[in-house]
Amino acid sequence: MPWCKFTMNLGRFNAEIIEEIFKDFDVCSITYGDAGDNPIFEPELGKTILWKESTIAGIFSDNVNLPKLKDTLINELRLSTLINYEVEILKDCIWEREWLKDFSPMKFGKRLWIYPTEHKTPKDNRIIIRLDPGLAFGTGTHATTALCLEWIDSLMLDGKTMLDFGCGSGILGIAALKLGSSSVTAFDIDPQAIIATQQNAINNQVIKKINVLENLNEINDKFDFIVANILAEPLIKFAPSIVALLKHHGMLALSGVLSEQINEVKLAFESCIEFDSSILRNQDGQTWSIVLGKKIN
Repeated sequence: MPWCKFTMNLGRFNAEIIEEIFKDFDVCSITYGDAGDNPIFEPELGKTILWKESTIAGIFSDNVNLPKLKDTLINELRLSTLINYEVEILKDCIWEREWLKDFSPMKFGKRLWIYPTEHKTPKDNRIIIRLDPGLAFGTGTHATTALCLEWIDSLMLDGKTMLDFGCGSGILGIAALKLGSSSVTAFDIDPQAIIATQQNAINNQVIKKINVLENLNEINDKFDFIVANILAEPLIKFAPSIVALLKHHGMLALSGVLSEQINEVKLAFESCIEFDSSILRNQDGQTWSIVLGKKIN
């Protein structure tokens, strides 16, 4: 069944009123978007923060009464006419897999490759991770994931243990196992991340070497390496827990950190971690970093 996507600029209008109108027309989903170029990073939990210039889009069945919907918006918003809106007919498909059409093999470092699950792989000596991220973060396309994968590829991991703190799709822990790590613990508070990590571990034949956990209190070991690719605020919040789980002289990689947040993140760890130079990478107008260090206390 095709779908009808109705998008309009929010402007000065009350978003809740428009949401209620959409619901009266049996909207299937509502999405807010950035009509300008003003990214929002790390909103408080439970809060929906809108951009200065926002759009609101509703997905409706293809038989929605569009003239009546537009008339209702005009009347409820007290307008003379409705402008700055767009109607798009969407063909039906498996949306959570649609983006995979543009997901191509990618190389990280000297040895590591990421391949979509259904993509044919060459018969050579490259180290390959087959990946289907599902609804979790982590494909390698974002600068922070790429920086972490390149760091992992540079390590001597044989017989070593790693904690993937905020595992998302499980890509980083699986990479460590493919590159010789003896065992990995993958932790995330998002149930979708737990599902994705477990399935990706099965697809890559490493499920017996990875311990996937949703409760931080269940982690009792200390690790040779810890990688945490989340965001600055949770890194700062969980700094004591992360440091406590790292072995003496263990190596730490912190990512999901914008360049202007580096010093603040380092400050939360500096009593126990000796930091090296951070590595920066630009993407979509933002400069992201990976902050590297070694535990000294």
